[in-house]
Amino acid sequence: MRTLIISGASRGIGQAIAKKALAEGHRLSLGLRNLSSVKGSVLDPEVTGKHRVMLHPYSAEDSLAAQAWVDATVDCFGSFDSLICSAGMFSKVPVLFAQGEEEEIERTMKINFMAPWFLARAAWPQLVNHGSGRIQMLVSLSGKESKGRLALYSASKFALLGLCQTMRNEGWNDGIRVTAICPGWVNTDMANSVLAEPSEFWPTQSIKSEAMTQPESIAEISSMLLRLDNRAVPFEISVNSSLGW
Repeated sequence: MRTLIISGASRGIGQAIAKKALAEGHRLSLGLRNLSSVKGSVLDPEVTGKHRVMLHPYSAEDSLAAQAWVDATVDCFGSFDSLICSAGMFSKVPVLFAQGEEEEIERTMKINFMAPWFLARAAWPQLVNHGSGRIQMLVSLSGKESKGRLALYSASKFALLGLCQTMRNEGWNDGIRVTAICPGWVNTDMANSVLAEPSEFWPTQSIKSEAMTQPESIAEISSMLLRLDNRAVPFEISVNSSLGW
């Protein structure tokens, strides 16, 4: 059994990962912007039990939120050994961004890049103490190859993948294993809203939700990574739902 800190668990990939981990017996610390988003579900401590799940207010835009969440998790469970960062945002800001889009650039980099960094930094001592700590970062195929005109989104994910590589170097001798999970289109509210209308920003046709990778499949990958021996944990996993992406 592991004790996991998971961001972005109120919906989509993060929620699928959390539900899978809970079903497999792990303890969960979930950082949520809106704690009521999981009310009445299996991720609600009042339903499952406070010895299995804890909730903590968390905003990826708040640089102080990471340490407060980590401290609360240690107070609740005594320790933890795994960090899964699934929170993120999409942006269509191109290279030639318009005046006034600077705020979106700053917000996207803060949520997609700096927030996972703050969380990893705050969690690091606990991961070192465990001796077999795990970090899973939900990156994107956009962090490996930039398509179309998604300059900001791709830049934030390229930066995150670079951070993952350095975290892997930094934590290797302390038993910390880092994996960057890089999916293409996943059947989430975000993806479906992006693909709802044709756009000049990405070179793809509309994809039906059933043709996308499903969040539960990403949860299966996450589960497998938690079970693997330290000598077999891959650094990077690309997940394609189509030949291109």
